[in-house]
Amino acid sequence: MNSASIKACIAVFALVLSSFSADSPQTAPDLILFNGKIFTSDSAHPYVQALAIRGDRIVATGDSDKIKALAGLQTKQIDLGGRTVIPGINDAHNHLSISPPNRIHLEFTSPDPVWPEVKSAIAAAVTKASKGTIIYGDIGGGIFHDIEVNRDSLDTVAPDLPVILETFTGHAWILNSAALAKAGIREDQPDLVGGRYERSPDGRLTGVLREYAVLQADRRLADQTSEADALAELRETFASATKWGITTIQDMSNSMAPDRCVTLLEKMPVSIRVRVMRMPGTTAAGRNITEGRPAPRSSNPLITVSGTKWLLDGVPLEGTFAARSDSSTVDYLFLHQQLTFTKTELAAMLRESLKDHDQLLVHVSAYPAAAEMLTAMQSAGGARVWADRRVRFEHGDGLTPDLIPQAKTMGVVVVQNPAHLAAVQMIPDLKGRMEKIHAQPLGSLLAAGIPLALGSDGPMNPYLNIMLASLHPDRPSEAITREQAVIAYTLTSAYAEFAEKEKGSLEAGKLADLAVLSQDIFTVTPPELPKTASVLTIVGGKVVYDAGAIRSQDSH
Repeated sequence: MNSASIKACIAVFALVLSSFSADSPQTAPDLILFNGKIFTSDSAHPYVQALAIRGDRIVATGDSDKIKALAGLQTKQIDLGGRTVIPGINDAHNHLSISPPNRIHLEFTSPDPVWPEVKSAIAAAVTKASKGTIIYGDIGGGIFHDIEVNRDSLDTVAPDLPVILETFTGHAWILNSAALAKAGIREDQPDLVGGRYERSPDGRLTGVLREYAVLQADRRLADQTSEADALAELRETFASATKWGITTIQDMSNSMAPDRCVTLLEKMPVSIRVRVMRMPGTTAAGRNITEGRPAPRSSNPLITVSGTKWLLDGVPLEGTFAARSDSSTVDYLFLHQQLTFTKTELAAMLRESLKDHDQLLVHVSAYPAAAEMLTAMQSAGGARVWADRRVRFEHGDGLTPDLIPQAKTMGVVVVQNPAHLAAVQMIPDLKGRMEKIHAQPLGSLLAAGIPLALGSDGPMNPYLNIMLASLHPDRPSEAITREQAVIAYTLTSAYAEFAEKEKGSLEAGKLADLAVLSQDIFTVTPPELPKTASVLTIVGGKVVYDAGAIRSQDSH
């Protein structure tokens, strides 16, 4: 070998060696977080002190000295000062909503106000409202089951402005005449499959809407929201999410069909991950199985569209289609609540899921819906077909002990919403009754090996929801630990969207989605938990929210 060849080989060898140098931008991390209490959601190594990020991925985790030794000349380093870090929260059950901007939200002294208070609040709002304003109020069971509160009684207080009273579950509305007109609901409007427009004995609309009738009205109002107003509302939602340390939202798309949702999201700087799931409506003739087909694609890799959700029942607090005057107790309705769809339709949903290779999500609140869907899955091939398809039971309150083994066998994923586990705070009579009928399982699902994910479906604050999951006010014996709640809110929420290999835990090779928290959520007292916020939220290695509480430094 001549000298020129030797020199060339030496140069190549030196170049190869340089690629392995700690100072090389190809191998050195871009960012190191150290001196922290980092909860990984990885049961094999639940806590580490430090982690390193290169590009959009985590490249190493471990103790601070080990990880700091990986730093190169250009590596940023953040001393966490003992702060708690968790994987980015994945809100597995969210509803991105948009609504007309001219609205007034009524304030009540309790979550279950009585009619005189509601009437007074509406009257006061009317005096302040301008033309075109919509008056909204959140009500409990007291108003909903008071049949004297209807379209006509609302018209006497607000004859010209639309008034919408929504039960706190969102499954029923009471509208006045102006609101019915605003939502495009005609007097001869036929009932929808899975939805109802209630009528008086003479056939006139009472203003009460149930289930898919609510979904249709919600969509129509959202469709009246301008692009500018919709974008402003969505920006506010995402800004709030990053401040909580939420790095993924799984949207049930009830306010917006997937096409419109993706179109809007592409017109704004979405900095967190959004999974849009189809939640089609129905007509008087049947389910709308074509909505969102084919699934729209986004140029933003943070936005994906997959999955289809159907409402199999309502909620026992109202009863799916039970008469408002029905005095049946909540625990009775948990065990006997009517389904929105027939057994034939449940079988069709399963066939469509297989045909489209699309994940099926079903709203299952009470026992009958859970039992019927599990029976339908057994008839449609059983565990051989469904064990790996991760059919999601949203809520799953009615999974009583006799159904849990079958749910496990079928590979069901339960997505629970901890805010639902505190109904006893609004309905004191519920105390002890969830325990008696074995409703609202949480800890027993984990004990059985059923994947449990968490989503908000209400207040977005994940630390409020972690508190509620770890207390379970309705059924304390089913409470889970805070660590289990965080895993459910991160790794299992990723599992619920077939993304657990990419995100959900802080492990080498996974996406660098994480939140540095304002306090240690594993040690503070329960009342302090909801006060938690993120001081630094990172998505794919990029800072998307910085409260300015900690500072980074260059390695040099």
